[in-house]
Amino acid sequence: MEFSIRKTDLVRELSLSQGVVEKRTTIPILSNVLIEARQGQVQLTATDLELGIRCVCPAQVLVEGAGTLPARRLLDYVRLLPDVEVNFQFLENEWATIRCGRSRTRMAGMSRESFPELPPMPEVVAELPPHVLSDMIARTIFAVSTEESRFTLNGALLVLKATGSVMVATDGHRLAYIEVPAELPRLTTPFRALLPRKAMGELLKLGQETEQGGMVRLAGDENHLFFGVGRRLLITRKLSGSFPDYERVLPREAQITVVLDRDEVRAAIERVSQFADERSHAIRIQLVPGEVRFHSSVSDTGESEEAVPAQYEGEPFEISFNASYILDFLRATTEEQVQFNFRDPQSAAEMRPAGDHGGYSYRYVVMPMRL
Repeated sequence: MEFSIRKTDLVRELSLSQGVVEKRTTIPILSNVLIEARQGQVQLTATDLELGIRCVCPAQVLVEGAGTLPARRLLDYVRLLPDVEVNFQFLENEWATIRCGRSRTRMAGMSRESFPELPPMPEVVAELPPHVLSDMIARTIFAVSTEESRFTLNGALLVLKATGSVMVATDGHRLAYIEVPAELPRLTTPFRALLPRKAMGELLKLGQETEQGGMVRLAGDENHLFFGVGRRLLITRKLSGSFPDYERVLPREAQITVVLDRDEVRAAIERVSQFADERSHAIRIQLVPGEVRFHSSVSDTGESEEAVPAQYEGEPFEISFNASYILDFLRATTEEQVQFNFRDPQSAAEMRPAGDHGGYSYRYVVMPMRL
């Protein structure tokens, strides 16, 4: 196999594969990227057996063929080359010669035959605007559980229906829910699947690379989900199991509602949380007429309190939360004002953007802490 390719094209596509390549593996081939040259293009494929990505970039193909090279080492080296064409020539002993300008390098590869085959993409079931998918992921991914024992919570529930798209994530202590009303071309029947956290992170990266006006093509088979983004394809194994009944968790009524400036609240909590317990990250929220106070204290470190103005005239109210959970919501929200809804100090609180925000529904439910 021999081909010439622009350095910038190769670096861009190799960079997208790095999040998929297995860094620490007992299967050496998974640290490699599969390179296939044919019909005026080079196709790059990486997988960790759970997640796979296939990228394509134009090239001058002199001899068609396939081979593999270490993904991280290849990217680190090509990145340092001058911004001109790079020539690759793969030899029969699995080594590759890389020429660029006056540079000549030989790199050891592995047999293409030992690289896992990725399943082909089945018929597309729906198309989503890239910004819709990216927004849903950005507003839910932080609520996905990182505990491997709770595998059904190690991803988000994606629901596509005639009225729009829904994504829900929970780790058992909090729940993030977003619904975006939008017509979904090609969707004929409701679609429901569990999307793993790692795949969510890679889709965020791909969304940033989507060409203007392009759509994300979604398909699925019995075991996999497929996301086509331009000439790139992300393939992930579905999570098995049943996702919790999230509709039962969403609060239906609130006794207390307070609207706050997002930036003021975020800055106050970030400062106060510096004096919260390192394990629990617990802070107290106190509602008093005219303001909301945030307080933290650790006996051997210190304490901190801040207040932000609020239109609240009710009885004094106090509740405690993990400050990190609240900050995750405030960092994911782009609206200037946020609304906090409380029922009582023992019940879950709900946070959401305040006012009209383009028709979508974003709700964040957090369980309180007992101090």
